[in-house]
Amino acid sequence: MRKINLLYIRFHDALRSNELEMFRGAVLSKLSGDSTLFHNHVGENFRYSYPLIQYKRLFGKAAIVCLEEGTEAIGKLFAAGDFTFRIGERVVRMGIESLYPRQALVRVWDAAFTYQLYRWLPFNEENFQAYQRMEGLAERYDFLERKLTGNILSFAKGVGIHFDERITCKILEAEEPYWILYKGVRMKTFNVRFKTNVSLPEHIGLGKGASLGHGIIHSVKKSLDNDG
Repeated sequence: MRKINLLYIRFHDALRSNELEMFRGAVLSKLSGDSTLFHNHVGENFRYSYPLIQYKRLFGKAAIVCLEEGTEAIGKLFAAGDFTFRIGERVVRMGIESLYPRQALVRVWDAAFTYQLYRWLPFNEENFQAYQRMEGLAERYDFLERKLTGNILSFAKGVGIHFDERITCKILEAEEPYWILYKGVRMKTFNVRFKTNVSLPEHIGLGKGASLGHGIIHSVKKSLDNDG
């Protein structure tokens, strides 16, 4: 049982959801040397690990969420000392509104926590076709719950945590999914409310696109203190 380190950086400046990839590109343009954790690639290849630096739109504003090694790597951006970013056609001199370091205890509890999950991308094209063929709501929820359980386990593995206990995950409500463009590909995104016996840090991402504002977690009700 251990706590993980997080750093939440929120800027004064508004950002649209469709500008997140450009925001990441603007941050990368300020860096020199090894910037693997900033873009989750190694050379030309994708880094198949949970992203430890995530670009967000939180409360309408640009934000970066860093986890574990990402909380140290982000120092390269501060060392560059230049927050003038080109976001598409506009140039924005961003100012930092808040820096919030914290630690969070990620573990399995006897109680359950309720979360809202926004812009979640649980499927590749093949999985979505399988989901579409399911007729009953219970069958669809079960399928989504298995995907979400896998996403939680992937997050835990990415921050070096292994659960000995069985984790539970139950979807309480799911809004009608809608189409978005993700890296030029049309995908269905979901907003769901669920409960799990795992305490999860606020605003982290789960699932595909976690580094670019997808699958953002917001706690609805905490049965226990998430700080431990």
